[in-house]
Amino acid sequence: MPTFEITTASADDIEMLGEWAHAEGWNPGRTDGQAFFATDPRGFLIGRLDGAPVSSVSVVRYGSGFGFLGFYLTRPELRGQGYGIQVWRAGMDRLAGRNVGLDGVVAQQANYRKSGFRPAWTNMRWVGRPAEDIGVPPGLTLVDACSLPFDRLAVYDRRFFPAERDSFLAPWIAAPRRTALAAVGDDGELRGFAVMRPCRTSSRIGPLHASSPEVAAALVSALSATAADTEIAVDVPDINPAAVTLAEQLGLAPSFETARMYTGPMPDVDHTGLFGITSLELG
Repeated sequence: MPTFEITTASADDIEMLGEWAHAEGWNPGRTDGQAFFATDPRGFLIGRLDGAPVSSVSVVRYGSGFGFLGFYLTRPELRGQGYGIQVWRAGMDRLAGRNVGLDGVVAQQANYRKSGFRPAWTNMRWVGRPAEDIGVPPGLTLVDACSLPFDRLAVYDRRFFPAERDSFLAPWIAAPRRTALAAVGDDGELRGFAVMRPCRTSSRIGPLHASSPEVAAALVSALSATAADTEIAVDVPDINPAAVTLAEQLGLAPSFETARMYTGPMPDVDHTGLFGITSLELG
């Protein structure tokens, strides 16, 4: 009789999950796994059938009260046999007592509702090349975000995310082949922050935080200019209508939809400055 067990993922398993996500059309970043694993090394669970990995879920803890669920996958040929729901239950047990978020694909949203998740907004992935080069607004300078004191970036990022995530953010901006930009006002205040990383079929931008559509447009344009001929992609939350309008004005096209869902109240973050979410897997 086949033996099924659930184990904590290894670093090599994290790379495998990236390939599984790619097969689903999620287009993960090529080096995302490095930041993911550093954030919560025990937060990735693998279901193994006779030792072979067949299902997965990530259940990353942030602080003492928030968690994020992702990578809920089962190998296609083994779906419907209970291997996915077993890792799901183990993962939700790990996040017990926390408000849990996820970004759910359309086909799974009804199942997530049955598990207590409620939709907060819709993310649409917008893909393409900005229609024109956009200059930097007066009184603003774009700088390499890695050149700034990390605590400034972390405090700014915290405005847009439900919990402190320093252990994620540090490797996220410093991983190879990434470009991280910060928009700094003449008064020295941060006005925006964005990271672009290479993915399988495009270069994805996330997070994209900005004090205005003009600042967000300048960040996207500058990042796109470093991506050669590669298309860029941004997962835009419709809870910020200005972000959706900006994506349209930049000439990007909608391509892939998810829903941000929570088991508890929608966290109180600055949605007006959230122009692009960071990651479907870790929030």
